[in-house]
Amino acid sequence: MAYRVCPWWLGYFLVSPVRRLWQDPQTILKPFVKEGMLVLEPGCGMGFFTLEIARLVGPSGKVVAVDLQPKMIAVLKKRALRIGLSERMDARIAKADGLEVDDLAGKVDFALAFALIHELHDENRFFTELHHTLRQGRRLVVAEPKGHVSEIKFAATVESAERAGFRVTDRPVIWGSRTVVLERC
Repeated sequence: MAYRVCPWWLGYFLVSPVRRLWQDPQTILKPFVKEGMLVLEPGCGMGFFTLEIARLVGPSGKVVAVDLQPKMIAVLKKRALRIGLSERMDARIAKADGLEVDDLAGKVDFALAFALIHELHDENRFFTELHHTLRQGRRLVVAEPKGHVSEIKFAATVESAERAGFRVTDRPVIWGSRTVVLERC
């Protein structure tokens, strides 16, 4: 699955509280994540969004956080434990050729792919996997950094998602990102 993976040590910069000034996790996630949901976050890194998802799903929900890099997952687990959210989280290490989420088939209520797809070697496989995990009519938010992903490349990414069985429902504005909300058909 990995193509041009962000180095693990950059994860410390990506979870900086200063980032909240332009990309606030609660503002981004609140329209999509509700108490009791099962949420999948591939490419979670050290948990900038993961910990907010865990808060929003509440004690009856769960976030499945997946990353290719063991160091990212280790730091995420420590951060979740420190703030008392580890019980709401299932942190997994992905393989190079897949997310390792077959057990979630048709169970996921929402998925977030934030600044991830441009790092993948096979985005078609990725969207097929996500389509398999999401329940019918449930949504996936894809946000890619404008600095790494051109409008043309993002349009091709959206086409890959549509081929996998998603349809575009919205294009919200997230600072510095090209964003689309997709629904599993």
